Amino acid sequence: MIPRYSRPEMARIWSDENRFATWLKVEIAATEALAGAGIVPREALSAITSRARFDVARIDAIEKEVQHDVIAFVSDVAESVGPEGRWLHYGLTSSDVVDTALALLMREACDLIARDVSALMDAVRQRAFQHKDTPMIGRTHGVHAEPMTFGLKLALWHAELQRDLVRVERARQTISVGKLSGAVGTFSHLPPELEEAVCARLGLAPAPASSQVLQRDRHAEVMTTLAIVAASLEKFATEVRALQRTEVREVEEPFGEKQKGSSAMPHKRNPVGAEQVTGLARLVRSNSLAALENVALWHERDISHSSVERVIIPDSFLALDHMLRRFTDIVKGMTVNADRMRRNLDSTKGLVFSGQLLLELTARGMRREDAYRVVQAHAMEAWRTDGDFRRRVAADPDVKKVLSAAELAEVFRLERYLGHVDAVFRRVFPDAEEKPMRKATVKGK
Repeated sequence: MIPRYSRPEMARIWSDENRFATWLKVEIAATEALAGAGIVPREALSAITSRARFDVARIDAIEKEVQHDVIAFVSDVAESVGPEGRWLHYGLTSSDVVDTALALLMREACDLIARDVSALMDAVRQRAFQHKDTPMIGRTHGVHAEPMTFGLKLALWHAELQRDLVRVERARQTISVGKLSGAVGTFSHLPPELEEAVCARLGLAPAPASSQVLQRDRHAEVMTTLAIVAASLEKFATEVRALQRTEVREVEEPFGEKQKGSSAMPHKRNPVGAEQVTGLARLVRSNSLAALENVALWHERDISHSSVERVIIPDSFLALDHMLRRFTDIVKGMTVNADRMRRNLDSTKGLVFSGQLLLELTARGMRREDAYRVVQAHAMEAWRTDGDFRRRVAADPDVKKVLSAAELAEVFRLERYLGHVDAVFRRVFPDAEEKPMRKATVKGK
C-alpha cells in the first residue's frame, strides 16, 4: 500500500502499473535484441512492439491460479499480442526480467532522492548564510561549551548532505546494472553479447557475473545509503527538537495559523515534523538491516529475499522522499530566535569563556596546573551559586597579577571565538562568491 504522505512522483515509480510497465520495457528490449540477432522473426517483433499490453487486474487473476507473478504477466501480455506472443520472454528466466527492471526502478528512485537532497542543501545553505554571524552557545553533552554561530551549525549540516548526495549518486551507479544470464548465470540459452545489447538499450551496464539473480550486495548498498541519509535527517531533526524545548526556545519548526498542538493544552507548539522525521529514520534504518540479510542466498538463488524486497525497497524510498521534503519545509520555515540564543549564551555570566581564560593565564606565565585550578575553582562556585564568573575572576588577586583589566576584557570578547567563521564557510561553500545568496526573509530574530 502506498502511504498517504507519498508524493505522486515517487508513488508512481513503485506502483503496480509502473512495475509491470518496466517489466514490459525489459521484455521488449530483449525481443528487439533477439530480432537483431536473427533469433526472433521480424514480424513477431513488430506484433509485440505494436500490440503488447497488460492489465493489472488480469495479471492478478492469473497469478491466483498459477502462483507465479512473472508467468501471470507474460501470459497476460502474450494474450494481447496474439500468436506472435510465443516469442515474448524467449530464452529468459524470470529474474532476468525482474532484477533488470528493479534496477531501472531503483535508479529512477535514486534520481528523485538525489533531487530531494539537493533541494534540502539549497534550503540549508540559504539559512546558513542568513545566520552566519548569529551567535549562540555550542553544547557538548547537552551542556554549554563555547560560543559558536547558528550558521556554523547549518554549514555542518550542508557538508554532511554533500556527502550524502555523493553516496546516493554512487549507489545509483552500483544498482544501474542488468542481467540476462539465465537460470544459473551461464548464458545457457542466450549469449553474453545479447545481454550487453539489451542493457545498452536500457542504459544499464551488464553485471560482470551473476547467478540467477543480481547479487544483493548491490541492493544492500542502496538501502544502507538510504539509511545513512535518513540518519543524517534524524540528526538534524533531533537538533531542532532539542532547540525547541521550552527551556531553550532558540529554534522552532513552522507552526501554521490554524495548527493545533494538543487536544488538551491549547498552548502547545510541538516539533511534530521533526519527530516524524526521527521516527521514519528508524524504519529506513531497520529496512537496511533486512537488505543486508538478503545478501546471503542459497547457492545460485532462493526467494527468501523476494518477499522482503517487495516491502522494504518501496517503503524506504517512499519514506525517505517524504522525510527529505518534510525537513526541507522545516528548514525553510523555521523560526530562529537570535535574541533567545544570545540570552542563553550570556545566561552563565561569562562561564563559557573559561577555556580562553585558561589559555591566557598560561600564555602569560602561570603554570597550567595553577591556572586550571584557579579558573575551575571560580567556575565551579559560579555554577553552584549561579554567580557571575567574570566578576569573580576579575576580583581574584592571582588573576590580576597576570592580566590587566583590558587584557581580561579581551578574554571575554565574543568575537574572539567567531573569528574563523568565514574560513569555515569558504571551505563548505567554495562557490559562495560565484553564487551570491538571495536576501532571506528572517523569521523571528
